[in-house]
Amino acid sequence: MTNVQAPGPQTVGVLALQGDFREHREMLEAMGHRAIEIRKPAQLEGIDALIIPGGESTTIARLILSNGFQQPLRDFCASGKPTWGTCAGAILLAKEVDRLDRPGIETMAIRVRRNAFGRQVDSFEEEIAIEGIDGGPFRAVFIRAPVIERVDPPARAIARLEDGTVVAARQGNLLATSFHPELTRDPRLHAYFLTIGAPQGAAK
Repeated sequence: MTNVQAPGPQTVGVLALQGDFREHREMLEAMGHRAIEIRKPAQLEGIDALIIPGGESTTIARLILSNGFQQPLRDFCASGKPTWGTCAGAILLAKEVDRLDRPGIETMAIRVRRNAFGRQVDSFEEEIAIEGIDGGPFRAVFIRAPVIERVDPPARAIARLEDGTVVAARQGNLLATSFHPELTRDPRLHAYFLTIGAPQGAAK
């Protein structure tokens, strides 16, 4: 259980330009929410929250630009509605990223290093404690994962590995995780995410 009561059924968008959007949609639907795969900017207008999934960050960044998503996504982040980037999504939310050859969404006051844990063969799982999540450790799945190298106010770290590496951060209604909660059967982080709505402009 999370230590904040999750809201009732929500309409949650999952950016579906590339990556593992299907797994997020299936998790949300299993929780009783309506999940919409977002492929056009106009679809952002009818949703309560948004997930930017893992995948190939350079490809998603290119598709965000070519499909006219950059400013609509920035506006959504500033709206106060819950917005969550997982793995590649965290890279795209960060204001600073190493070796990303085009701009992402750039709304969170974090610096992210891509592929920090190595290649696909270096993927791993680890039990971590996450601020705001009750019920014991969360099993985090890391696949070609980034690390959050720096967290500046108003963002704050909410989860670390044993060596102190930051793997999750929150800034008002914005959430970034280096790992893939959608690849587990544990809905606690998705439930927590839907509670982090903020007053308009709180993410700025």
